[in-house]
Amino acid sequence: MTVKQPRSTSWELSLRQRLLAGDDGALSEIYDQYSSFVFGLAARVTNDRRAAEDVTQEVFVTVWERPAVFDPERGSLRSWLGTLAHRRAVDFVRREEASRRRAQREAELAALPPDIEELATALALAERVRVAVDELPSDQQDAIRLAYFGGKTYRQVADMLGIPEGTAKSRLRMGLRRMADTLEREGVDQWR
Repeated sequence: MTVKQPRSTSWELSLRQRLLAGDDGALSEIYDQYSSFVFGLAARVTNDRRAAEDVTQEVFVTVWERPAVFDPERGSLRSWLGTLAHRRAVDFVRREEASRRRAQREAELAALPPDIEELATALALAERVRVAVDELPSDQQDAIRLAYFGGKTYRQVADMLGIPEGTAKSRLRMGLRRMADTLEREGVDQWR
């Protein structure tokens, strides 16, 4: 007949109770006993000393902040710490890999030559819009330039021009309608 061995020692059970009571000496004992184990595991997974140091710190912060998560009935303290370290180290590796892939995609996109036709079309459209703005009455020009080229809200436009908000909205609305009509007559139908 096989006798089931307890998974945790009385020392581990005592440490858990002390941690639950807020005894920072218990954390020091656990750190002294297991920090090299946690660090070594994290270093093997991440292959990065600084990341391993960060993982080690995260593990022991978790021990301090959430000691009730350790369940002595489910396994030893060493196993639990190893699981925490491994999970956090794997998370680090995944974040780093995702960041590397994102940077690589951005670099590839930046390296693509500009689409000359698209660039020419955008420049032509920008010139048409500039001309359409210049053809507006000056009060509408001012409002449009502040709102759309200056990034101001209609309230800020009203304040800057010293006019009521309703007047600023009307000038913007009328100016945009006139511009849309002008651009549509010129064949720029995507304006609307």
